[in-house]
Amino acid sequence: MNRSNFPAHAPLAVQTRGDLIESVHYGSLVALTSDGGSVLLRGEPTARMYPRSALKPLMAVAMLRAGVELSDEQLALASASHSGAAEHQSTAAAILAGAGLTPADLGNSTDLPYGVEERVQWLAAGNGPTQLTQNCSGKHAALLATCVHNGWSVENYLHADHPLAALIRATVEDLTGEAITIVSTDGCGTEVFALSLTGMARAFARMVTAKPGTPERRVADAMRAHPELVAGRGRDVTALMQTVPGLLAKDGFEGIQVIALADGSAVALKISDGGDRARMPAATPALIALGVDPEQLTAFNRLPVYGGGHPVGELLGLPVPL
Repeated sequence: MNRSNFPAHAPLAVQTRGDLIESVHYGSLVALTSDGGSVLLRGEPTARMYPRSALKPLMAVAMLRAGVELSDEQLALASASHSGAAEHQSTAAAILAGAGLTPADLGNSTDLPYGVEERVQWLAAGNGPTQLTQNCSGKHAALLATCVHNGWSVENYLHADHPLAALIRATVEDLTGEAITIVSTDGCGTEVFALSLTGMARAFARMVTAKPGTPERRVADAMRAHPELVAGRGRDVTALMQTVPGLLAKDGFEGIQVIALADGSAVALKISDGGDRARMPAATPALIALGVDPEQLTAFNRLPVYGGGHPVGELLGLPVPL
């Protein structure tokens, strides 16, 4: 570990309790205008980081470019970190069935449903971790369907030398405008690439402004039409897309959030310690700077902190400017 490579993160959000700032969440953030200019920079948004599940919509674009046929609902789930609800599982199973496959063909890791309510219900029914309930099963099902469509092997679809890997790398480089030089493995088993926040914001902007019917626009439109499949009940990404018309959003583990507005302006951020709770509060001041009505973002920017069952503070994103 080289300490000189530590990103120069900056404060993005705070938690207050009473009259004190109890905790400070550091990270990096970029907000791009619709013409690609930077309206807000915090920390070091050009540093390379792993976008984790925020890469899924880009991977879905790659799959469409390879000719796979998916419904809008299936395309939204291919881009999702879903909660593991019945509709999520059945949609993933339908993708597999359409390709002549079954859940036994999935190569992702096993897990319980990601959603809190979904996990409680699943365990109460006597179930354990499965590949279908794992939050990336929609992506993996679509990856397998892409292989079947192109006559590629499904047994080794996660290997780095598979044609699918080359397709995804080329698509991600095209959408972000960045060369991939660092590659690792995500939690579910697919490759994950080190990219900048600026590159990820650029990619999401390209998706929402692409011509209707193109792979990029199809993914963006499917996610926005079916936000409940992109995450799930009670999840902030789903709620944000339901609240702000035309907004596209995708989160990722380790404190990643990428958002694009209908006009092509975009925000990408990472919370430095990988914590999830500050992700959306940190993003909302940047969205306000890009013109989103602050009233639409109240539920995402100022989250109550409780003491003795009563609100005694807030978790909130730092205003622009500080």
